[in-house]
Amino acid sequence: MKILYFTHSLLSCWNHGNAHFLRGVLRELVAMGHDVLALEPEGNWSLANLLSDHGEEGLAAYRQAYPELRAQGYGMKDDLVALLDGADLVIVHEWNEPSLVGALGLIRAGRSDFTLLFHDTHHRAVSDPDAIRAFDLSGYDGVLAFGEALSEVYRSWGWGERVWTWHEAADTRHFRPLPGEKSGLVWIGNWGDGERTAELEDYLFRPARQAKLPLDIYGVRYPQEALATLERYGVAYHGWAPNAAAPAIFARHLATVHVPRRYYTQLLPGIPTIRVFEALACGIPLLSAPWDDSEGLFRPGEDFLFARTGDEMRGHMRAISEDADLRASLVRNGLETIRSRHSCAHRAQQLMDITASLDAQPIRSVA
Repeated sequence: MKILYFTHSLLSCWNHGNAHFLRGVLRELVAMGHDVLALEPEGNWSLANLLSDHGEEGLAAYRQAYPELRAQGYGMKDDLVALLDGADLVIVHEWNEPSLVGALGLIRAGRSDFTLLFHDTHHRAVSDPDAIRAFDLSGYDGVLAFGEALSEVYRSWGWGERVWTWHEAADTRHFRPLPGEKSGLVWIGNWGDGERTAELEDYLFRPARQAKLPLDIYGVRYPQEALATLERYGVAYHGWAPNAAAPAIFARHLATVHVPRRYYTQLLPGIPTIRVFEALACGIPLLSAPWDDSEGLFRPGEDFLFARTGDEMRGHMRAISEDADLRASLVRNGLETIRSRHSCAHRAQQLMDITASLDAQPIRSVA
C-alpha cells in the first residue's frame, strides 16, 4: 500500500509534538512493507525555528534515529493531483492550512482510488471550534481523533461511526530503557501559551525544591518570566533537546513528571500527552499531576503515581528517591502496559484495520 501523510513537519519536533507519534507509526508502517511518504510544506514554522536555533545539526538526531523515513517538501505551486499519484491511503493532520485540507477533500470527492482521513491531535475542537469547523471535511472518509473525548466532539458534529479514537503511543523501537547513572528529576516539555503555568509551579517546581531533588528541564518557548521562575526555584534549564535524545535524557534521572495542559484536564479529559507513553517505554518512574484516565489506558498507582495535591507530589518525589523497590515496580509495570497495549506497532495495525473497514464504502457527506 502507498501511504501519504500530510504533516506540518516530520523532520522537526521543535514545538511539534505530533512529530513524535508520526515518526513512530510511519516507521511501523514501513516495517509492515508499505510505501510511506510524509509531505510537509516548505519553510514550515517548526522546521524554520529549529534551523534558526540549531542549523542543520539540529536534524542530526532525527536522521540518525529514523533512517528509513522519507519526507518531501511541497510548495503552493505544486500539483496536488501529481503528489497523490498512486496513493492508496492519505492522512491529513489538523495542523495544515484549511485550503490544503479542502483541496484534498475535493480531489477525493471526485475519485474512488484512495482513502482520505483527517487526523486531529489537538484541543482546538473544544478551545477554538470555529478553527476546526473551518476545515471542509465533506470529501473525507473519516476522522482519526487522539482521544475518546475528542471523538465524541466529532460524533456530535455528525461523523457517527466515521470517527475512530486513535491514541498516540510510544515508538518502542527507539524509546526503550537505557543504562545510566540516575539522579534527580527531569521534565521535557514546552512552556507553551500559559496553559499550565500554575500547574507547573504547584506540581513540579515547588515540590521538587521541597523534596530537595535537583530538577532538569528541556524545552522551547520559555519567555523571560518563565526563565525567571525557573531561576527562582533553582531549576537547571537546558533549552531544546531533539525528541530522539529523550531516552538518553530519561536514563540519567530517577523520575519524570507529567503535567497536562489545562484543556486536557477540563475540556478533553482522558487524553495524556505522548510523553507519558514515551517515559513509560523508557523505563523511568513517572509521577503525574491530576487528570482523569477515563478510558482506562493505564493502571494508576501501578504504572505511575498520581498526585492530587502539590504536597502529595512532594511525598511521591521523596518516596521515589528513597525506595528502590518502588522505582523498580513502577518501571516493570509501566513497560508491561506500553508493550502490551500502547506501542506504535499497535496503532499501525489499528490503522490498517480502520482502512480495511472502509473498503468499498461510499463517502457520506457531513455538514
